[in-house]
Amino acid sequence: MKATELLLLGLVGWTGIGVLGVGVSMWRGERERVWRGVGWLVGVWLLYLCVLVAVSLGQRQRVVAIGEPQCFDDMCFTVTRVEELPGFLIRDGRRLVRVSVRVTNQGRKAQSEKLIGVYLVDAQARRWEMSPGVDGVALTTKVMAAESVVSEPVFKVAADATELGLVFTHGASQPGVLVIGDSDSWLHRRTVVRLQR
Repeated sequence: MKATELLLLGLVGWTGIGVLGVGVSMWRGERERVWRGVGWLVGVWLLYLCVLVAVSLGQRQRVVAIGEPQCFDDMCFTVTRVEELPGFLIRDGRRLVRVSVRVTNQGRKAQSEKLIGVYLVDAQARRWEMSPGVDGVALTTKVMAAESVVSEPVFKVAADATELGLVFTHGASQPGVLVIGDSDSWLHRRTVVRLQR
């Protein structure tokens, strides 16, 4: 666990204790203590969120090469290959792109990265979600300890898309959005695997 994740956990724990203290003060009718407690809670969270946004806006986008793993605790995801799938007739002129991702469990027990997802972006900042049902092995598949599986998500992208990049994400409804410096945090430039120039 990273230091910034521990910081968020500590802040959440402190907030829980603070809310409990405010509740006790309300029950006792101690209005001044209630306002002081609420002021501290709001002030500390505002300071934390300001630091989060400042770091997010100040950090450069991390660009990862094909073959370089991205690890989330014990689970690592490595893009090994990208290819266009010729011969598929898509009437609206889009292209089919398949990305091979090696999913490796570096832990000591079988596990999966349940919230992981991917999408493609291009030079114009357009975004394409994975086409459902054609990836074979899912990125969220449980992997045995010290073993790997290969997932091959497929994307339908615009014919004029250039500089394609793959982004791994845990989505907007998870604690990473509040972790300072995390690729998924608010306003942070997402880490991208550059698939083509």
